[in-house]
Amino acid sequence: MTDMTAPLTTADGMPLKEALAHSQRRAKRRALTLVAPLFLFVLISFVFPIGQMLWQSIYNDSFSSAAPALGKWFDEHPAGSEIDETAYAALAADLVTMKNDKTAGSAGTRINYDYSGTRSLFTGSARKADNLTPPYKDALLAIDAKWGDPALWQVMRGASHAYTADFYLAALDLTHNAQGEIVKVDEGQAIYKLLFTRTFALSLLITCCCLILAFPIAHLLAILPMAKSNLLMILVLLPFWTSLLVRTTSWMVLLQSQGVVNDILVALGIIGEDGRIQMMYNQIGTIIAMTHILLPFMVLPLYSVMRPIPPSYVRAARSLGATSWTAFRRIYLPQTLPGIGAGALLVFILAVGYYITPALVGGADGQLVSNLIAFHMQKSLNWSLAAALAGLLLFGVLILYWLYDRLVGIDNLKLG
Repeated sequence: MTDMTAPLTTADGMPLKEALAHSQRRAKRRALTLVAPLFLFVLISFVFPIGQMLWQSIYNDSFSSAAPALGKWFDEHPAGSEIDETAYAALAADLVTMKNDKTAGSAGTRINYDYSGTRSLFTGSARKADNLTPPYKDALLAIDAKWGDPALWQVMRGASHAYTADFYLAALDLTHNAQGEIVKVDEGQAIYKLLFTRTFALSLLITCCCLILAFPIAHLLAILPMAKSNLLMILVLLPFWTSLLVRTTSWMVLLQSQGVVNDILVALGIIGEDGRIQMMYNQIGTIIAMTHILLPFMVLPLYSVMRPIPPSYVRAARSLGATSWTAFRRIYLPQTLPGIGAGALLVFILAVGYYITPALVGGADGQLVSNLIAFHMQKSLNWSLAAALAGLLLFGVLILYWLYDRLVGIDNLKLG
């Protein structure tokens, strides 16, 4: 008779519980091995760059490492203290160090982010640093009167620590006053908040335009016979097979004052020769070009949810007395919400970070935050401010993503 109390074993005599645990561990190792390349790719190409960007936005030691004596003086004297002879002595000592270490240029560039003209001030003063003698205040003021400007000393105080939130303050049009308090910058210098507002507003408008145009196209794709639907799908996907730069320059040809669109309107007598519409280098050009470029990203998610919807649902509603509008609003539209949410989220995120099209078509009035980020990366070389702007843009997108999850639910998102 078999002993019912004996532990269950496999054919080779291993306890069943141990065999199951071994099998699960082996399956997990196999799964981890398969996922590891993708995980490393995402880590290297996505997580590390974003982490480096966020680190760059709060860490900049170009000045603090080059001016340790001045940093010590700032630590010992709170904001608002009188700039005395000991401060100038510390500055003179640091200028000698900068000359020997050849760091005057980088230190001046860091201060130049907030106080223009200081790179030449630091490099010129560092060349003469060995000849400075007490009183150092008079000696430095003799080199350049800017050394006596309290605003310059306030900027150096803010840069005296490698870790700083000043770049985020600058990205929000804020700064420190002489007492160290956070205040708004002058109205003529406040550009970043306006640019963020324009970026999100234009992205929302472009998303709405894409939704209005894509919904009937996706519906037509869903109800047409397969042969005709495939042909229309090829036309929808055709922009993907064309270079983004070619599509953008094509819109430049179409929209310019002497372009195709204005020529047609003049030929039809809708506008006069002297009344040509300005559709280039403004927000109109940005909206038109980006709506065309991003339209397929709205069509495809909508089509993916419309295709499986049985037509019998709407017919059943009509047979029960519902009007066409009621059947659409209460039966058809709710079933397309996952596609609407996915398409809107995808188009909005792409629009927020677009660069080439606003740069070529938008001009000064149609450019977005991404264009200013590129400017600070390539022209002004203020990488920390560019990283802060990018960080705020990322934070704004994450907030919208969180709101979407709270209001609609990320589980209802459907991309295909």
